Amino acid sequence: MSEKPADSTDTAASTSSGSSSTSADLPLPYADRPIASAPGHWVLARAGKRVLRPGGAALSAAMLSHAGLACADVVELAPGLGRTAAEIIKDHPASYTAIDRDPDAARRVAAVVGDLGTVRQGEAADTGLDEASADVVVGEAMLTMQGDKGKAAIVAEAARVLRPGGRYAIHELGVTPDDIDEEYYTQLRRDLARSIHVNARPMTAASWKELMENAGLVVDWVDTAPMALLKVGRNIRDEGLGGFLRIARNVAADKALRRRVQEMASTFKRYEKDMVGIALVAHKPES
Repeated sequence: MSEKPADSTDTAASTSSGSSSTSADLPLPYADRPIASAPGHWVLARAGKRVLRPGGAALSAAMLSHAGLACADVVELAPGLGRTAAEIIKDHPASYTAIDRDPDAARRVAAVVGDLGTVRQGEAADTGLDEASADVVVGEAMLTMQGDKGKAAIVAEAARVLRPGGRYAIHELGVTPDDIDEEYYTQLRRDLARSIHVNARPMTAASWKELMENAGLVVDWVDTAPMALLKVGRNIRDEGLGGFLRIARNVAADKALRRRVQEMASTFKRYEKDMVGIALVAHKPES
């Protein structure tokens, strides 16, 4: 979730993937921001959480398995901490290129992929990559942070970069059902934004599919999972028992961190029946 709001300044800097630092040695994005005002996903990262996707690691794995990564030229947009980058590299793509606006995130991902990939600091909506240069584009928990125009611009850029037959795989925050009451949905968005300090705009499954189709893509696969980002069971599965215990200790030891996590957990609990993690894989038609 490292993609910041769409009006940030575009950058063209490139980050070397040959860094000798490990990812854990490098600063997190927004590390200089007080916990009380930092974006929620980076607050959770400070607590030690490494899987920051709404549907959890299992939904990400299912998405990647449908994307067809082996021997493919893969582009990842806003890779965040590099957790998914590491999984992509395990599938032996022909190439891996990451684009992230945040310089701290870009350095962390470069440390994760090493000499097996390239990381550039840049915009998801204007990557600077050649047209029809990728077989797979991956983006997780970043379109949700954009308004309608920002979402459309990023999906259009993914479609431009894909070769005919290429796949675009996303994992985002969804709301349910498709006919959710508009007034209730507006309140959900407002409460979520206040809690995570990001103007998140989750959408229904029908709207996510329409977003892809409006860019000329054909949706092949859709799946959902509970939005259980702060549930104990999900965290043990995603982070491992040791990781979960580390997070619990960090939260217990820091009053400001504990307050933010409790605020987010309360909002997630209030709307747990209305929010899901949703993943889609779509392809670019041959003609």
